[in-house]
Amino acid sequence: MSVAQRPRKQTERSSHTAIELSIVMPCLNEAETLATCIGKAQRAIATHHLQAEIIVADNGSTDRSPEIARELGVRVVEVVRRGYGSALIAGIAAAHGKFVIMGDADDSYDFTAIGPLLERLRDGCDLVMGNRFAGGIEDGAMVWSHRYVGNPALSSISRLFFRTPVADMHCGLRGFRKDAFQRLRLRATGMEFASEMVIKASLQGMRIAEVPVTLRPDGRSRPPHLRTWRDGWRHLRFMLLFSPRWLFFYPGVALFAAGLVAGAVLEIGPVRVGPFGFDIHTLLLAGFACLIGYQLIVFAVFTKVFAMRIGFHPPNPTYSAMFRYVQLETGLVIGALMFLAGVAGTVAAVLSWRAVGFGALDPRLTMREIIPAAVLLTLGVQTIFASFFLSILGIDSETGQA
Repeated sequence: MSVAQRPRKQTERSSHTAIELSIVMPCLNEAETLATCIGKAQRAIATHHLQAEIIVADNGSTDRSPEIARELGVRVVEVVRRGYGSALIAGIAAAHGKFVIMGDADDSYDFTAIGPLLERLRDGCDLVMGNRFAGGIEDGAMVWSHRYVGNPALSSISRLFFRTPVADMHCGLRGFRKDAFQRLRLRATGMEFASEMVIKASLQGMRIAEVPVTLRPDGRSRPPHLRTWRDGWRHLRFMLLFSPRWLFFYPGVALFAAGLVAGAVLEIGPVRVGPFGFDIHTLLLAGFACLIGYQLIVFAVFTKVFAMRIGFHPPNPTYSAMFRYVQLETGLVIGALMFLAGVAGTVAAVLSWRAVGFGALDPRLTMREIIPAAVLLTLGVQTIFASFFLSILGIDSETGQA
């Protein structure tokens, strides 16, 4: 008799260290398909002669799902906090196996085919992802918008943002080492849990592999829990929030560089490109572009440092070096110099005004003095206070405290 088939009390008395594999199924009203999934998992355990357990992480089912699982000798973990990620986090935390394989309880994945995932885990992989596009998607198993737009687009964005080495980052059948999972410190409670796992594993340099899996139409008579636009946006939003470079830094650098170049050209005088003439109005917009771009760059630094401090991002040697060489005083000096340059520009503009008896001025001339001065004044103030805030975020790094 396999471990999954033993009576509950007998299983609990056995040594946890003897369990190699835990199979975790998140569950919310899956009475129609849960027994089938458990039966397939039990057959896989028997076929491969595994020391394994099956855990159903029940997320508040109102049908007979928990009773069905217990009748089949499976351990049930009751999860009060709602959400796909919440259920899996609780179920995995209760797992005793060295390896964990998670899969949906809607019978869309064949648990008898978990052998390749386990083999790659035994070979030393930290995370093994199923790839439905490589293994096959049966008719009716995935709507066209998910198959041809949503999943490929989000997987491509993930590879661009985080260099994730997978082509199907939202596959619900995947395996991982439990100790590796614990190092990830996953926090997403919803469907974006799937993205967070792959992204954090990639950022931490874990060994990731993919194996082909087949996706079949689920066996439920009701609609799936997944909501196309809501959950797609949650995945995209998570990736943007998790990547300060793409959300803040790159747009900020682009804006600042464009504003700086345009401002430098227009500072000399008006410019005509074909039928279009550019003058002080464009110079003003260029100044605002510099300010907005600079603020986005500062946001990128703030976000990255904060994310590392709370463990949301892994440590980055570049930022550690920044706190060693760029101290509060460095930022204060740079900010003060920009502020003084802005003051000098303002004084020069006032002197020009005095030269005409404080009368009417030609804005096409005076604005070329005022706009750069105002931009430098603002950048100086931003730099000074940003330096104080960044110093607060990195205070442990500066003082050497834990």
